[in-house]
Amino acid sequence: MYVPEQYRPQDPSWTLELIRSHPLALLATNGPQHPWATHVPVLLAEEPDGSPASGDHLVGRRILGHLNVLNPHWEALAGVDHAVLVFQGPGSYLSPTVYEKSPAAPTWDFTSVHVHGALRLIDDPDELRGIVRATVRTFEREVGTGWDMSDSLEYFDRLLPGVRGFEIEVRSVDSMFKLSQEQPPEVVAKVIDNFRRDDGSRRRELAAMIERAASDEPGDLAP
Repeated sequence: MYVPEQYRPQDPSWTLELIRSHPLALLATNGPQHPWATHVPVLLAEEPDGSPASGDHLVGRRILGHLNVLNPHWEALAGVDHAVLVFQGPGSYLSPTVYEKSPAAPTWDFTSVHVHGALRLIDDPDELRGIVRATVRTFEREVGTGWDMSDSLEYFDRLLPGVRGFEIEVRSVDSMFKLSQEQPPEVVAKVIDNFRRDDGSRRRELAAMIERAASDEPGDLAP
């Protein structure tokens, strides 16, 4: 992904926050006849004690996921040693009328992270069981209601033959946070106000990101 320098995140924690808050990634790989792409929720591998993954930097860390064994993409992964995960954060069209100046041109503010890494396929039942349980722990903790999976573990095991897992060891990361950085402060303020007044939650989330980028403060990107 081409990323102009002004659109790179000011702090590596921004990239990690986007991945964690938008974990439905696009898994993309090459194939003998055509490329393959599957939307799949993924998570950073937990620490050995089962605690959440820590640290801001991604290179060298592992990302885990699983998909339906009937998905033809799984069969196409055989022999593939490299994959890309695309995480898409909030984005929106930006009309020139927001700028209240002329001449002007429309654009699209958006946030995206591309993760490249070495792919390892997982069909060992114990590893698969660990991925499924870690997935539940992670998403219940971060975006769920704290549901206790204890009573459903046997049910999980009955579903296990229908899934396969994968691990991606991160080799490189490209992060694009196009948040009107090229505009003067008075125009950025108008962009923030326009997105914040919209009923759509993604546009309000985008407004919060633009405001944080404009304030030149690193840290959590959540609104």
